[in-house]
Amino acid sequence: MAKKGWTRRRFIQAGLLTTGAAALGGFAKPTGLWAATPKIKGPIKVGYQAVMSGTLAGYGDFHRMGATMAMEEINAAGGIAGNKLVIEFRDSTLKTPEAIQNARYFVDSWEADFLAGVDSSGQALALGPVMAELDRVLMVTHAATEKLTEEQVFKNGIKQIFRICSPTYQDGNAAAFVAKDLPAKTWATVSPKYEYGYTCWEMFKNTLGKLKKDVSFTGESWAPFGTTDFRPHINTILDAKPEGLYSTEWAGELITFVKQAKQARLFERITHVMFPVGAAMDVLEGLGAEMPDNIWISGRYFFLYPDSSQNNDWVQRFRKRWNHYPAYVSETGYATMFAFKKAVEAAGSKDTAAVIQAMEGMQLDSPAGRRVFRKEDHQAMYDVPWGLTAASDKYPFKIMGKQVMVPAKDCFNRPPFEGDESKPPF
Repeated sequence: MAKKGWTRRRFIQAGLLTTGAAALGGFAKPTGLWAATPKIKGPIKVGYQAVMSGTLAGYGDFHRMGATMAMEEINAAGGIAGNKLVIEFRDSTLKTPEAIQNARYFVDSWEADFLAGVDSSGQALALGPVMAELDRVLMVTHAATEKLTEEQVFKNGIKQIFRICSPTYQDGNAAAFVAKDLPAKTWATVSPKYEYGYTCWEMFKNTLGKLKKDVSFTGESWAPFGTTDFRPHINTILDAKPEGLYSTEWAGELITFVKQAKQARLFERITHVMFPVGAAMDVLEGLGAEMPDNIWISGRYFFLYPDSSQNNDWVQRFRKRWNHYPAYVSETGYATMFAFKKAVEAAGSKDTAAVIQAMEGMQLDSPAGRRVFRKEDHQAMYDVPWGLTAASDKYPFKIMGKQVMVPAKDCFNRPPFEGDESKPPF
C-alpha cells in the first residue's frame, strides 16, 4: 500500500505549482495539490449559445472571441477554484425552439454547470421557465428586453436568470435624457418591427414626454427583420418632417439604413439623429467613413469607455489576440466568465442555489467598469455613455467625440416595476 501523508517531493511540487500560479498575473487561488475543495468538482462547464449562422453570424464570432479569451486567461491563472473552465458554443439562430433545445442539450447531455449568451429577446423570455426547470444559472449577454428581469426574475421568481448587459433602459430611457437637451421638439422613428423596436420607442416617447412637455412624435415606420430596402421607410419619415430621428435598427440593417439614408440626404434634412445601438463595433467598422458626423450613438459597451487601465489593457490584449477591436458582446461574454468565477469561489460551490446567493448584489470589476448585480431582478447595473460620432486619426471608423453619461441608477426602471414612481425621471 502506498504511503499516505507528505513527502519532500510532494511538498516541493506543491510549492512550485502555487508559485507558478502567482507569477501568472498575481493569481491568488490554490492550484495543483492545493486544488478545489471536495465539493467543487471540475471542470467548470459553461454552455454558450449565440447567433452563429446567417446574416448575424458576426455577432456569434464576437461572442466567442470574448468568452474564449476569458477562458484562456482564467485557465492560465489556475482556473476556477483550481478547476479548468470549459466552454461549448452552439448556434442559437434566432428561433425560440433552437434556444430551448440548446439549453436542454447543455444541461441534460453535456452536463453544463452554467449557461450564457442569447441574442434574441424572444428567446430569452422563452428560456425563463426552462431555466427554472433545469435549475442552472443563465447569464444573458445580449438580449435586452426589460421584461426578462422585471417579470421573469422579479415578479415570477425565476432566480436562475441574470443579465450582464445593459437592457432597453439604455436604449429608451437614457436616449430620452440626452434628447431633452437637444433643440428638436418633433421626433419620428424607423425601427425594427418586433418587440425590441416597439418597446424602445414607447420607452423613449414616455420618458422624453415627461422630461420635455412640448415635445411631439410625428411619424413611425416599422421595418421587418431582414429589410434590405429602407427607401419606403425613409420617405415616410421625410414626409413627416421631424426635427429628430430615433432608430433602434442594428447590425447589418443599420448599416444599410445609413447608406440609403445618406443617398436620400436624410441627414441633411434631419440634424438630430439617435442610434441606440450605433456604437456597436460591427456598425462602426462596417460603415467606416460613411457614418455621418454628429450622430448620437450608444450600445451595451464602447471600447474607449471607461478610460481605465483595466479597460485599456483589455482592449489591447483583445486586439492582439483577435486583430479586432472588441464588440459589446465580446466584453459581456468575457465579463460573464469572470462573474461565474467570482461567484463560484465566493460560494465555495457550483451549486445553483449557492451561486445565486453569491451573485445577488455581487460587484464585478470588468472592462466596462464596475457592475453590481441588483438583488431584486438580477440586472447588472453599470454605466455606458452616449456620444456624438466624430472622425479620429487613430481609427479607420468614427468614434464617440462629445460624450454624455446618463448613470444607470438614473435611467433604469426600479423595483417594484409598477407605477410612475418605478420609471424615470425619479
